[in-house]
Amino acid sequence: MNDYPEPIVPAGGTAPVPRRIRATLDGRVVLDTMDAIYLWEIPPYPQYYVPVADVADGVLTDTGETKTFDHGVARVHTAGSGKAWVYDEGIAKDRVRFQWSALDSWFEEDEEVFVHPRNPYARCDAIRSGRHVKVELDGTVLAESRSTVIVFETGLPPRYYFPRTEVNFEHLTPSGTRTACPYKGRTTAYWSVGDHHDLAWSYDFPTAPLLPIAGLVAFFNEKVDLFVDGERLARPITPFTDADLSTGQLV
Repeated sequence: MNDYPEPIVPAGGTAPVPRRIRATLDGRVVLDTMDAIYLWEIPPYPQYYVPVADVADGVLTDTGETKTFDHGVARVHTAGSGKAWVYDEGIAKDRVRFQWSALDSWFEEDEEVFVHPRNPYARCDAIRSGRHVKVELDGTVLAESRSTVIVFETGLPPRYYFPRTEVNFEHLTPSGTRTACPYKGRTTAYWSVGDHHDLAWSYDFPTAPLLPIAGLVAFFNEKVDLFVDGERLARPITPFTDADLSTGQLV
């Protein structure tokens, strides 16, 4: 059993989206709806399914192909720089699901959303802590502090964010990797340690609810040795254990 919450919605589950959803393409709004639904294709991450009627004319081009999913058969379309799937029957009848990167940007009300929709049943809290936290790798101390911010995100292990003054940057090498998160925003830096690539990251300009982590540095629990109040924690197994961060979608 994991020591952090598991997703509660199974694949194929749906829920209404009580927020205005918009998306842009080439500088104009091409999708504007108050009637989207969440559909969990692969828990814990939902996708927006929006009424076809709320998509601007000319955005969708039918390829004549179809694709079968667990929740129904969709007609494959091109849209922007990617694909979209239109459903004529089933739980997504008269709705379309866009490949996220097909459109330029997505918004919930007036706030931009990154990577995928925010899960309405998930939380992401940044909480200050005075616990003694230390990060080591192969016996080398990378960071140590009694003043971290812990991010508790549903479905993931706690992430410990360190003040930069308590990170041993002589062991860290800057990386060109950048990723994004629907809850925290876009990362502004990554660091590697020797042959261990992209072990640490930072958000200089996180979303408003996560402002306490601005400028702080976190490490992948999955890839380092983490000690909290003197106790060494087991390395958790998560989808990020062997993930390739070059996709730009993580943490």
